[in-house]
Amino acid sequence: MSNKKESILSKDGVSYVIPFILITTLFALWGFANDITNPMVAAFQTVMELSAAKASMVQFAFYGGYATMAIPAALFIRKYSYKSGILLGLSLYAFGAFLFIPAAAYQNFTFFCCSLYILTFGLAFLETTSNPFILSLGTKETSTRRLNLAQAFNPMGSLSGMAVASLIVLPNLWSDKRDAAGQQIFQTLSEAEKADIRVHDLAVIRDPYVCIGLVVLIMLVIIALKKMPNTAGSAEKISAGQTLRNLWNNHIYREGVLTQVFYVAAQIMVWTFIIQYADHLGINKATAQMYNIAAMFMFLCSRFIATFLMKYVNGRLLLAIFGIGAACCTAGCILIEGMVGLYCLVAISFFMSLMFPTIYGIALENVDPVDTTLGAAFLVMAIVGGALMPPLQGSIIDAGGAEHIICGLPSVNVSYILPFICFVMITIYGFRCYKNRLKD
Repeated sequence: MSNKKESILSKDGVSYVIPFILITTLFALWGFANDITNPMVAAFQTVMELSAAKASMVQFAFYGGYATMAIPAALFIRKYSYKSGILLGLSLYAFGAFLFIPAAAYQNFTFFCCSLYILTFGLAFLETTSNPFILSLGTKETSTRRLNLAQAFNPMGSLSGMAVASLIVLPNLWSDKRDAAGQQIFQTLSEAEKADIRVHDLAVIRDPYVCIGLVVLIMLVIIALKKMPNTAGSAEKISAGQTLRNLWNNHIYREGVLTQVFYVAAQIMVWTFIIQYADHLGINKATAQMYNIAAMFMFLCSRFIATFLMKYVNGRLLLAIFGIGAACCTAGCILIEGMVGLYCLVAISFFMSLMFPTIYGIALENVDPVDTTLGAAFLVMAIVGGALMPPLQGSIIDAGGAEHIICGLPSVNVSYILPFICFVMITIYGFRCYKNRLKD
């Protein structure tokens, strides 16, 4: 057993187990932030009385922060170190979380979006740093497997975030109380009654972010006190312009960044609108969130399964196979109404599990070590897909009008055509990379 661990988490006789454990903890921390935020779209939509498109601006702010800060984070890390990037990232994460206190006090949706925007500045630093750091903690041959293993702990944080949302936040939202027929009561209340409910519900939304901010501060102290290995190497640094040219000329990397945009967009759309999909079936938010948890549990189990399968099946081919599975499940959730469609929607998560770390690892596999930091930044910046596509999906849902019907199907079902297109693009990338590997 120990030999196996050393083959994955060691290089030149040096063990990186402790740094690996600490950095892997960060994967869980940003997983918590990602997946406690997804159900907040539906929560804000009700309590702030917003359209689906406007409520999904939560995701635009959240993932827009990644797009804004990924490149500055990479340049910061190039100048200083992985550890410096992690410490700054944790600081920004905590600051953004604590901004939920004044945001709730002012009851301002834009303030909440700004808080999330700053919080994800920190997440951009953490992801830009942690992913290449994990790749460097061992040999190149085991780098993709190592990243898949580290990423397997990301859903644990995600499950924690979902559990807090489903067990603490959503059940305690007074704005989601329903009558015997399953209809929300909030819309029928007077403005004074709504104002009282809004004070209560925004405080319920605020508290988990404040708590995670405190946890992040504890991790900041632990990592600040721990000496980290300098695995970035001591090779002579080249200009950022030369790095950009090198990356652009690497077509596997270039296409990998675009594919990552499609993947993150698909992931966020699949998870964000599960609640709306279930709501169309008459299921309340707290119960609907349980389906989100089931999806994340499948995602977590599949991460370990996929990591095991990579010992025997080429990661590129596995990416293409899982892409086909995800596309088929998405087609089911579009075309099949009722609970079966919801089950198809949940099942998509099984096939999404390996996509982010595998696309990431394939894209960076043949990138020169001196170009890795900036290369990683563009792959993190690809998370902008999660900012751009959910509002578009929300617009499709709104386009169904009062009846919520488009072409004879529920508009929320039709909206999943966007993730379907994304999974087709991911499948094509997997097959193209696999064919290129066979030629080498």
